Amino acid sequence: MLNPLCPTRRLLDRIGTKWTSMAVKVLAEEAPDELRFAELRRRIPGISQKMLSVTLQSLVRDGLVARRVEPTVPPAVHYRLTDLGLSLEGPLSALRHWAETHMSLIDHHNRLADGPSSA
Repeated sequence: MLNPLCPTRRLLDRIGTKWTSMAVKVLAEEAPDELRFAELRRRIPGISQKMLSVTLQSLVRDGLVARRVEPTVPPAVHYRLTDLGLSLEGPLSALRHWAETHMSLIDHHNRLADGPSSA
């Protein structure tokens, strides 16, 4: 069992959600440019405004995303990956590639484990 203080476990606790990895992916596609909150929300299907806000706050707190506010009415809020955040895109991309290659096999094994009624 991984110790709760293990760096791998601590990182997975922070970035292991689908919303975090999707936000990093969308921001990486625009790097080094910024995206506004509303544009990020449009590009992440299914995310609520609150969940995107919480996800971005966490990424900013961890230093993976930079936030810039334009003093307009209403304020325009822009986000971009930091160098640290950009360095995370490679490992996340490898994980996405692995999932795209192997999830059908995992799904197959799940159907076998669930028995003939699920096939």
